[in-house]
Amino acid sequence: MFVAGLLVLYMSLYTAAAGAASAVLIRRFRETGLMLAPAAWVATEYLRGLLIGGFPWVPLGNAVVTLLPLAQVASLVGVYGLSWLLAMLHACFALGAISTGRTRISAGVAALVIVTGPSLWGAARINEGHLTRAGSPIRVGLIQANIPQEQKWDPGRAVSIFDRYLTMTRDAVSQGAQFVLWPESSTPFYYEEDPRGAEAIRRLVRESGTPLLFGSDQVERDRAGDRYYNAAFMLDQTGATAAVYRKMYLVPFGEYVPFKQLLYFVGPLVGGVSDFSRGTVVTMLPVHGHMANTGICYEVVYPDLMRTAVRTGSELLTTITNDAWYGTSSAPFQHFAMASMRAIEEGRYLARAANTGISGIVDPYGRVLTRTNLFETSVGLGEVRFLQERTVYAKIGDIAPQAAVLLTLLALSAARVQRFKASNPRTLEPLNL
Repeated sequence: MFVAGLLVLYMSLYTAAAGAASAVLIRRFRETGLMLAPAAWVATEYLRGLLIGGFPWVPLGNAVVTLLPLAQVASLVGVYGLSWLLAMLHACFALGAISTGRTRISAGVAALVIVTGPSLWGAARINEGHLTRAGSPIRVGLIQANIPQEQKWDPGRAVSIFDRYLTMTRDAVSQGAQFVLWPESSTPFYYEEDPRGAEAIRRLVRESGTPLLFGSDQVERDRAGDRYYNAAFMLDQTGATAAVYRKMYLVPFGEYVPFKQLLYFVGPLVGGVSDFSRGTVVTMLPVHGHMANTGICYEVVYPDLMRTAVRTGSELLTTITNDAWYGTSSAPFQHFAMASMRAIEEGRYLARAANTGISGIVDPYGRVLTRTNLFETSVGLGEVRFLQERTVYAKIGDIAPQAAVLLTLLALSAARVQRFKASNPRTLEPLNL
């Protein structure tokens, strides 16, 4: 609880900073300051996803991920640009509530334009829908083995857990799956350290001729000490390892302790924390002559990571995760919703395999094509397409939130200058003639 409290306290600093900056701007510039406040919100939201490893969990823009016409704005300016749009909408509401006359009318009209303009464009984009007809189709199988967290690393259950994955994979292949995904850390052993288990997986892939992506921890042995990675292995249809991706964004206080020397007192409180090393590169995963990528666990919430993958050549987004930690809270639903936003931003299909759910497939417009329920043993099946066209956001990146940071700094500087002038009025000395 203490560690969770530290994380909550740290995250709250960004909201506090947004509120403080907004208060300064509104007090100094009044109505104009109110319309500048959304930039302050977006600036701190963006920095929250960058500083000290970042934690961009549920930005404001994700609130409308299921309002698909409006959510299409993310294909232009990303989720942070969508956050700015929503914040501007609420600023217009606030301005209308405190104003009268023409200002109130102008605020209402602006709010109407902010909602209807992008929504009409987004609806037209969805209806045109050329991304659902482009590229090469492939049928994907998502294995949701539903292994409870308390059983996952129980040596006495390792054989039954592994057999479940093998059996469900055969079922998926029998139903036409051409590419199969297992969740994060799905093998109850280290793939490269267990010859018998590894050969069983390779044999399954060879016999079915179906590429497999699965999560398994990796060890890099060295005289200086072993390094552990949360990894994803891509096997081609011959069973050979075609690529290995190492997770780049680790969970603080879950997979590592940030500022370990500074937070030395935290060590005894988080004795069960793994000590993973970070991956350093976005890896392309070859699938039937095309390129895909994956994000492990909550990596899919980082917009720029998925954008980097697309710019590197990814034609299909995938993510593998173990959300059993979250139980029946809102977190698994939030996690799935943020993954859906990446599909809209990048104009890519997204396939997601989760240990206990939610597994599913999302199309490039954010429509959920296949979705499992939480805590059910299920094989998800659906068609995706390998796409090469890039969205505007994939090309320009996070220009919107970067502009928000710059605008906020300029506005706060202007407010400081005005305050200085107000507190130090210039006086004219009388002339002695």
